Amino acid sequence: MTRTKVFTGSPWEPTVGYCRAIRVGNRIEVAGTTAMRDGEVVGEGNAYEQARYVLEIIEKALLELGATMSDVIRTRMFVTDISLWEEFGRAHGEFFREVQPVATMVEVQALIDPRLMIEIEVEALKTED
Repeated sequence: MTRTKVFTGSPWEPTVGYCRAIRVGNRIEVAGTTAMRDGEVVGEGNAYEQARYVLEIIEKALLELGATMSDVIRTRMFVTDISLWEEFGRAHGEFFREVQPVATMVEVQALIDPRLMIEIEVEALKTED
């Protein structure tokens, strides 16, 4: 089966050896994605803004692989402060209110940069082309 990969230019992609997203057949996986742009944190200190930016990156990766947010069947959100769940959830709802994939949100001790508040990964199935 063909593997189609998406890269975003993150400095960690070549160092760690991963891609932002991959499509194999009708299955698409998007790696844990954070609110980083050109090595800087987007929305520092703002849970909603970081979550929204992350979901925009994920949406772009899906589009490059011929899918949309409507094809997402699972999201996983790793947050550094679960008390901000409503702000993270508000952004998630803006993208998935109609889709309603299964979702998980868990608090973690830290992400790769201490200013990051959320990391999101998704799974999607593209059943029609």
